[in-house]
Amino acid sequence: MDSNPKLAVSETRNAIRHAGINPNHWYPVGWSEAFRPAKPVPVTVWNQTIAVFRASDGSLHALEDACLHKGVALHKGTVAGDRIVCAYHGWEFDGLGRCVRIPYLPEGRKCPSARVRAFPVREGHGIVWLFPGDPALADGADLPAVPEYGDPNWLMIRIPGHFRAHFSICNENTMDVFHGHLHKDLQGWFDPILTKLDREEGRVVAEYQVTYRSRLAKLLGLAKSSTETCQRTVSIDYTYPHYRNHMERISALYLMRLPVGPAETRSFSLMFLKPGLPGWLWRPLRRPLSVLLWRLLLKRFLDQDKGMMESEQATFADDPGAVRVEINPAIVALRRVTVAQDHCSVTTDNLLAPQAAS
Repeated sequence: MDSNPKLAVSETRNAIRHAGINPNHWYPVGWSEAFRPAKPVPVTVWNQTIAVFRASDGSLHALEDACLHKGVALHKGTVAGDRIVCAYHGWEFDGLGRCVRIPYLPEGRKCPSARVRAFPVREGHGIVWLFPGDPALADGADLPAVPEYGDPNWLMIRIPGHFRAHFSICNENTMDVFHGHLHKDLQGWFDPILTKLDREEGRVVAEYQVTYRSRLAKLLGLAKSSTETCQRTVSIDYTYPHYRNHMERISALYLMRLPVGPAETRSFSLMFLKPGLPGWLWRPLRRPLSVLLWRLLLKRFLDQDKGMMESEQATFADDPGAVRVEINPAIVALRRVTVAQDHCSVTTDNLLAPQAAS
């Protein structure tokens, strides 16, 4: 890991904003409770719309959101047991995408052998995840580890995000601790210093030294009083395509990114805090406390970031060839990882073709 990385000017024509995703990773598509047995849910992963449905036994399935018959969106239909039923003609498909029943087909006639494309899907950390790439690689790919999940010593706050911006813009916002200036009215951090930076295949790790002085710092146990100035190290680990931010046993943020399309991104994040209060005092109030912190504080931070990211996307759309200047080497490293993963992606044309049922 490099020590004391220097800020240096880097000009770019923002080709990074045209980068696609590497589909051979797990992407979050929604909170678990949004997927109920009665109704399919449409989700989009990099322009591919997919119908996710929960069977009566609780298992999840994901199919390309187009009926094999007329191409009608399957999410408009219903769920019957372990099958999704098209709203148009009642064709039924199982979790593997096989047509298993056509209500008006004569007795003894077999259903068509072609099938709708199925996607690997799983649950973890209260989130539903989908693997849009080669299904054969899904079992060998891991979900992000979240060791604090379910630990009673941490207060968990769920943070949803929806941005009209390319995922690289959103990722750079997360890596860029220098934008504390934006949050100054919320008494965020100030005087950040990039102290360490390391890049390897598919990963960027950066450490920043930041300074706090606020009521929030006291609440989080960063300082003894709201007027005391304290310094902490923020560690940011981007392992494509998701983030982990950590502050010296005080807080952890797991930011799981969903690239919806070239100018739309969603995120499903989990923040963990250790309040500077006795456990007996805050644990019984865990749920209302997490909602309160989200609505009154964290959402305000996120809304400020959202405005900047969407402004950046709009400016890029107006002039994609404009030269921009970047001086943060962590951002430059992040861009290199993103472009490399785009080059690693494989065409899915063969996967999108109708598949013969076995």
